[in-house]
Amino acid sequence: MRNVRLMMYLIAATALSVPALAQIPAGFPTRPVTFINPLAPGGSTEVEARLYVRKLNEMTGQSFLLDFKIGAGGTIGAGYVARSAPDGTTLLISTNAISSFPALYKDLSFDPVKDLAPVSLMSEKVIVLLTRSTFPAKNMQEYLAYARANPGKINFATSGAGGGVHLAGAWLHSATRTQATFVHYKGTGPIMPDLLSGRVDATTAALVVVWPLIKSGKLHVMGITGDKRSNLLAGVPTVAEQGVPEFNYSNWVGILAPGATPAAVIDALHQALSRIAKMPDVAAALEPDGNAPVGSTPAAFRQFLNRETDRWKKVVAEADIRLE
Repeated sequence: MRNVRLMMYLIAATALSVPALAQIPAGFPTRPVTFINPLAPGGSTEVEARLYVRKLNEMTGQSFLLDFKIGAGGTIGAGYVARSAPDGTTLLISTNAISSFPALYKDLSFDPVKDLAPVSLMSEKVIVLLTRSTFPAKNMQEYLAYARANPGKINFATSGAGGGVHLAGAWLHSATRTQATFVHYKGTGPIMPDLLSGRVDATTAALVVVWPLIKSGKLHVMGITGDKRSNLLAGVPTVAEQGVPEFNYSNWVGILAPGATPAAVIDALHQALSRIAKMPDVAAALEPDGNAPVGSTPAAFRQFLNRETDRWKKVVAEADIRLE
């Protein structure tokens, strides 16, 4: 089913057509540009990257490509871009994982803050806090009351130690001074059977992935982890609205360049990418996977990354998360 969805999104992205830019921004690269995806092929990040590649090819008449440099939690691909020529021809399509690198990895061969330059935050995805349907709590107040009365008794499933689900869970319980036992899986897929059967109690997941299980009542949503409610779950408040005001977790995709890339090149790339983010057909192509286009400025993306990086340093330190 997932492969069918992926193929449908790729076909939709390939079919999109827009008029060429009236004028390519000054400073825009004139040689072929490669987007580096640090994640394995087949996911929603690849779909989004291919959409941007297609649009940029059409808008500029120049060559844009997608390549994969996977492994080590995304650090291999990020490091490759950090060491690339700072001319705008090698770009990183990154997820929120990159903001946790400084906290999690002590021996990186590059500095994610200094050696990568933000171009644009392109999209954000709706994430929900889920529990098994038989869990003895139906909202955040009840969830936290149960956690306080039963320290460490909540088995919180993650997609891997140090991954986004783990960090989100650690942040939630640290912020509320509660405890959970984290159960690490090799990816999101193996979590769902154990959550449905009651072997584990809670997790976070992209709404689009678990929407059928929520509609059928097989899983329960405690809250939206980001700062906005979802149209699909209009009656479900955010976690922040339910008494954890500092909690705001979402998955996102952004574009970064090598750190020494000239400001004029960064700005030119941003202008093109922000136009793509504002296109109605782009929103229509991303919507089935739960993505909302953003298209922020480089400065806004830098501020966003700084906040994310500082937060994960605090979360990792307080939760004493260590990667072997």
